[in-house]
Amino acid sequence: MTKTLAYTVSVLFHPLLIPSYALVTLLAINPFMFGVNNIWGNEIILLQVFLSTFLLPSFSLLMLRQLDFIKSIELEDKKDRIIPFIVTGIFYIGLAVFFVKTPNHSPFLLTVFILGATIGLWVSFIVNLFTKISLHAVAIAGFLAIVIITMQNLEFDHLLINLGSFGVFNMSIRTLLMLVIFLTGLVGTSRLLLRAHAPFQVYAGYFVGFLTQFIASNFLSNY
Repeated sequence: MTKTLAYTVSVLFHPLLIPSYALVTLLAINPFMFGVNNIWGNEIILLQVFLSTFLLPSFSLLMLRQLDFIKSIELEDKKDRIIPFIVTGIFYIGLAVFFVKTPNHSPFLLTVFILGATIGLWVSFIVNLFTKISLHAVAIAGFLAIVIITMQNLEFDHLLINLGSFGVFNMSIRTLLMLVIFLTGLVGTSRLLLRAHAPFQVYAGYFVGFLTQFIASNFLSNY
């Protein structure tokens, strides 16, 4: 893998984009739990997740850079991550609390993912005080975990993904799982190739991201 490809992978699977990818994936797996019959049917929840987990945190990051609170938007120094962690964490907490308190608005699996991502973010904040944990690894491992949790709740092994005007696409749930596993490894490899993290920091990210999704699932199942 070249550094150009590694950088492209890092941008495409930026931690702030993963919640939106997870939402689209859940809509692809079972849009009916969102009250629609295709991926693009619930514009409100798509916009809500995209705004709270990507657009507003990204805008805040740019503002922090313009005000010289951080040296770079890539947050290479773990000290630069402190304020962005807190700001982003507030947006995530707001969305997670809203979903938990309004179960009729958000399906259980999406609420699990958002709550797990929120817990993972704040655990990463604590870990970041000691070492620069890979947030890419945290996010993509959380994505993998929610796919596994979703599979545990499915009664079918094939997906008929309704892409609206683009037609219907047939995919095995196992194929989806293998694809996400591949992406998980690809993202981690990219971070190592770019020398953005040491191996331990990537493995720690995988552990935190994966574990916190199951913590969130267990909590909400007994909530």
